[in-house]
Amino acid sequence: MKKYFLLAYVLLALGVGRVAAQNPNYSFDRDADFSKYKTYKWVSIESAQHLDELTADQLIGTLGVELAKKGLTRSSSDKADLYIGYQIASDNEKQLNHYDIGAAYGSAAGASTGTAGETTTTVHSGHLLLYIYDSARNQLVWWAVLPNAIDADANPDKKQKHLDKAIVKLLKDYPPQKKS
Repeated sequence: MKKYFLLAYVLLALGVGRVAAQNPNYSFDRDADFSKYKTYKWVSIESAQHLDELTADQLIGTLGVELAKKGLTRSSSDKADLYIGYQIASDNEKQLNHYDIGAAYGSAAGASTGTAGETTTTVHSGHLLLYIYDSARNQLVWWAVLPNAIDADANPDKKQKHLDKAIVKLLKDYPPQKKS
């Protein structure tokens, strides 16, 4: 019986360690005035790796909650201070795509649809990359990447708990604080 308890403890510790070991990487435009940004709109990054529709909706909802805590409101129109897009990169993914500021906007979840001759790949887990663009300047002002942000192997409740913790970490340094 002790063996099973010890095994369960080790497996639990490994699962918790996976989220605890996440360290986001980020960068930002030092000339951007982040205090003026109040609204955002989701955009699709063309040719990017996206999540399945259910997980994408879960991600967008979780990001929306954290962005609201940061003082940002999702715009219901095309006019917004910021454009925000995401993509997922699996461990073996080598190419990362950036949002084309002139492209049409995607769905709320950021999923793109394929056209003739184009293929879309769905990724179920991996690194989450978040890009934030100043819509007036058509310029990237902040980005972050977090390894193992999506846990496809977890049941829906555990996936949500993992995602909640991951998004808090991802947005920990947004908005960046200006140093005097």
